[in-house]
Amino acid sequence: MRYSFLIKAMVAVALVTAFDRLFPSDMAGAVVGAFGGLWLVGLVAVRSDVRRDHRACIALVAAALFVTSLIDEPGLLGWTMFWCAISLAALLPRTSCFDDAWRWAVRLALHGVSSGVQPIHDLRRALRSPRAQRPSVRATLAVLAFPLVGAGLFLALFAAANPVIASALAGIRLPSLWHILVWLIVGCAVWPSLRPSAVVLRVAARLPDPEPALPGTSLPSVLISLALFNALFAVQNLLDVAFLWSGGSLPAGMTQTEYVHRGAYPLIVTALIAGVMALAMLRPGSASERHPWARRMVALWVAQNLVLVASSVWRTIDYVQTSMLTEWRIAALAWMALVATGLATICWRIVKGRSARWLVNWNAAAALLVLTPCTFLDLGAIAATWNVRHQAPAAVDLCYLNGVSDGALLALIELERRPMDGATRDRVHFVRQLVLGRLDARQSVWQTWTPRGARRLARAKAALGPAFHPIWPVDGDSGRACDGSRYQSASVTQP
Repeated sequence: MRYSFLIKAMVAVALVTAFDRLFPSDMAGAVVGAFGGLWLVGLVAVRSDVRRDHRACIALVAAALFVTSLIDEPGLLGWTMFWCAISLAALLPRTSCFDDAWRWAVRLALHGVSSGVQPIHDLRRALRSPRAQRPSVRATLAVLAFPLVGAGLFLALFAAANPVIASALAGIRLPSLWHILVWLIVGCAVWPSLRPSAVVLRVAARLPDPEPALPGTSLPSVLISLALFNALFAVQNLLDVAFLWSGGSLPAGMTQTEYVHRGAYPLIVTALIAGVMALAMLRPGSASERHPWARRMVALWVAQNLVLVASSVWRTIDYVQTSMLTEWRIAALAWMALVATGLATICWRIVKGRSARWLVNWNAAAALLVLTPCTFLDLGAIAATWNVRHQAPAAVDLCYLNGVSDGALLALIELERRPMDGATRDRVHFVRQLVLGRLDARQSVWQTWTPRGARRLARAKAALGPAFHPIWPVDGDSGRACDGSRYQSASVTQP
């Protein structure tokens, strides 16, 4: 198309302008999803190849799905998933097929990096023209000098004669350096989706299959390693069966809490390393891959790793029951489920002789199935509700609920209705009012308004009834700590 570059440049400028109008200060509220929707519309409008490619259309539907999550309540995960989907839609028409998730992860990474280079490269190409057709700087100035000087002269005279024009000129404010920098960043971010770099596609296409390789993985070394690894993992798993699963008595000087809490995350790291090593030991075409005992011992080792992951899950659940549930612990449990899925697919690959591409794609699909619902869920609200319903009022960590903020409002209202001592009730009431005031303040401004916040505020109003009196708190003026307790003034002893 003759004017394709100009049209794409105009769309990029329109998106930058929309960003400037939607986000005068911070990126917050349903307008984050609105900007994502505008970006999606701009991509579809200027890229006919995206509209014709059925694979790109699937990515567009996914991007639209994540736009709805951003409209409801924006978050970093939702924005990341949206960016991946819209980038896939931009790149897919330039490829012949979807090869594997490994190469596409590299393409997306390079696509993001190209945002700092691609606009400059495209601008230089657009300005490049045959020398015979390229006007000199002197000729350009000669053409523009008379109209610009004449227009400036008449504008100055009109401003002197007309106070309306003078007032309008006086009200013009040049953008700050910070605003110009933000515009450039946003423009560079959206431009690669309108004009993807061909280098990104070429580099990813030349990548080797994701087969991990380790030195010293000869057949004798693999057999000895597997025998030692299986023995070590069997000791760890038997100890877990004896002390964790069965609740046996621990050696003197060691508590059950110490044994349970110490190994949740290190054991997951152990399982991940073991999975990579198992893949390296049975590389396709290697002697160990064809050896029956090597295959059996690797399968046994992977099975032991699954027991290890189950022990990590048990430890995390026990930790939650003895302390509290948080967003990060929910994420940790989801991550453990993905690790278990990865180990199971490694075992299936060994048994069925599947390729590395198959393994990567299946694990990427599992991650997508876990992450997509998380963009719509409020993990902070889930954690806050669990803590309130499973803990005594005095044991609830009000500082954590205060940090969760809007997501903890309904849980705090539920907590406030439970019987408790007067001091605890005073702290709960203060934190609830603090969170309610923040939400009400956020919902009163259109840039930070969200549908989820509106629903939450409506439910709070219905639950509180006449007691619904939002107070917009002033930070640092309450004389209370994050859990609602009053600061104790330090007594001064006279000498």
